[in-house]
This record gives sequence, C-alpha cells and structure tokens, in this order.
Amino acid sequence: MTARVLMYSTGVCPYCVMAERLLKAKGVDDIEKIRIDLQPEQRAAMMQKTGRRTVPQIYIGDTHVGGFDDLSALDRAGKLDPLLQGA
Repeated sequence: MTARVLMYSTGVCPYCVMAERLLKAKGVDDIEKIRIDLQPEQRAAMMQKTGRRTVPQIYIGDTHVGGFDDLSALDRAGKLDPLLQGA
C-alpha cells in the first residue's frame, strides 16, 4: 500500500508535471491535486501550512516533502520509496 500523496499545483507548472511523472514512475497512481490557480483560497491555506508560495508543494502521508527539487533529492538519497510505502 502506498501512502496518500497530496500535491498543491497549477495547470501550467512544469515542476508539477515533473513531480507527477516521478511519483507515477514510483508506482503512485492516485495523486490528490489541489489546483491553486482554480481555487485561489487554497493558495493562502497552502502558504499557511507550508510557509512557501511556490508550487508544487507535496505531502506524502503527513510529511511535507516540499517541491520537485526536494522530492527529487529524497529519491536520490533513497528515502522516497520508504516514505511512499508508509514507513
């Protein structure tokens, strides 16, 4: 079973697309997306939760991973798979 993945994103964000591609390559089929371009009130909620204004902002389970660079760094360090497995 994979952990729940939540991603704040916009429709035109290349880093969101790359993050989604990496997650799908890791076997994540279901990414819960919150589009802050379509739901502007969600941007304020995202900034309150993460302290960041940029997208993507990715949560795996209850862990705030950060953006694509953070996700990619986790993967290179071998820590993404255990997080996705809910370890």
